Amino acid sequence: MNWEIFLAPYTQAVDELKIKLKGMRKQFDYESRHSPIEFVTGRVKPISSIIEKAKRRGIAMANVEEEIQDIAGLRVVCPFVEDIYDIVDLLRLRKDFNIVEEKDYIEKNKESGYRSYHVIITYPVETIYGEKRLLAEIQIRTLAMNFWAINEHSLNYKYSGQIPSDIKQRLKNASEAAFRLDEEMSKIRQEIRDAQEVFRRKKD
Repeated sequence: MNWEIFLAPYTQAVDELKIKLKGMRKQFDYESRHSPIEFVTGRVKPISSIIEKAKRRGIAMANVEEEIQDIAGLRVVCPFVEDIYDIVDLLRLRKDFNIVEEKDYIEKNKESGYRSYHVIITYPVETIYGEKRLLAEIQIRTLAMNFWAINEHSLNYKYSGQIPSDIKQRLKNASEAAFRLDEEMSKIRQEIRDAQEVFRRKKD
């Protein structure tokens, strides 16, 4: 497989989706409204990770494009839990891609403690050979969830997916603490939004 040719449309999809999702954030700023988007990032899955995932799931390389949903990955990070569902509602209204699956790991978190909302889409990329529709994954999570997930990913890498049981338990405890923080911040979110608006006006 020529990986450079194979991954080029995914790189294009990530670049285009980042611009579109960041554009959503700017629209809220232009209208002086609370933005449910704190920041947006994106990446194309590394070749080694694609191969490892295919082996782990028994996916033939010829079927990678159809069966691995997160080769193109976007992450939208929000201030509050409620913002996550607001973003999901906005994504459902869009006409430039199709949602094929949604996975709510907030309402029902993973065993590890992982929390996030995943939206799987098919996104059309224009190539020199015509339109190509790719699977892409948009992960939506709060700042606290994102902090936890980044560190859990680092530990998984360090221990090759075999995190010691005592650290696993601490990670679960940390996940619950992060979610309690999100819940408390949600209770005072209007006060926070008002304070941010006062700050914005002073800055302007």
